[in-house]
Order: sequence, then structure tokens, then C-alpha cells
Amino acid sequence: MEKINIRVAQHTDVTSLVNFNQLMAWETEQKKLDENILTKGVSALILDENKGFYLVAEQNDIVVGSLMVTTEWSDWRNGVFWWVQSVYITPDFRRQGIYAQLYAQVKTLAEQQHNVCGFRLYVEKENLIAQKTYESLGMQPTHYFMYEE
Repeated sequence: MEKINIRVAQHTDVTSLVNFNQLMAWETEQKKLDENILTKGVSALILDENKGFYLVAEQNDIVVGSLMVTTEWSDWRNGVFWWVQSVYITPDFRRQGIYAQLYAQVKTLAEQQHNVCGFRLYVEKENLIAQKTYESLGMQPTHYFMYEE
């Protein structure tokens, strides 16, 4: 496999990120996302680092994977959790360690911040492959359930 480059996403990556989010939503939830809203949402995050950031994995200048990081303040820890979200790797590049490279870069960037106290993500209950991947990288299930409205 040729070298994978991991970098922070730029505005020129919006089209790829929108496409990946649409594909991920369909694969995981059979949900069709509104492209206009999604484009605005992806762009808003890229333009405002306070919202978070995307990382992209590329090979030969073609984006083949991405993830988004957003933050959550923890008063209990006086620090910030980084939430890993919107993970997508194109099918031809799955099971090749690209997510591990993206996650390693997340951890490297967090070390530079000095206030990141941990990493969190949520995963579909049925997505056992992803769960095994996350566990192989040191993440463990929590004792919390997630609720939403």
C-alpha cells in the first residue's frame, strides 16, 4: 500500500467530507442527509476551529478517509474530552489501518493542547467490527447509555 498522508482538513475538502457523511449516514442508518444543510455544517466547522476539526487521510492527493473531532468540557476533570465522530473510510481502503493512523494523529494533536483529558466516541450497537477496532486501539466501553431527543 502506498503512503497515507494524514492532515487537518481544509475548505477544499468540503465536497469529500459531505460525500463521506452522506455515505456513512446511509450505510449505518439508511438515512439520507440534506446536502445543503450538511455542506453548511461541514463548512462551519472547518471555518471555526472552536467547533472542532476534521482530519483527512489521503493517498496520492485523493481523500480516502476522514474523521471529525468536537469538544466537551468536563468540570469533573477540568479538561476537555475530544469526541471522535463522522468516521468514514472508503470501502477499498478499509481494514488497512487508516483509522488507526487517523486516531494516532488525534492523540498527537491532543498532547499539544495540554487540556485534553480523554477521547470518546459512540458506535452503533450492531457494528462489532468498529467496536473491535476501537478496543484494539485502547478504547473501552463505558458504563453510560446515550439518550437523545
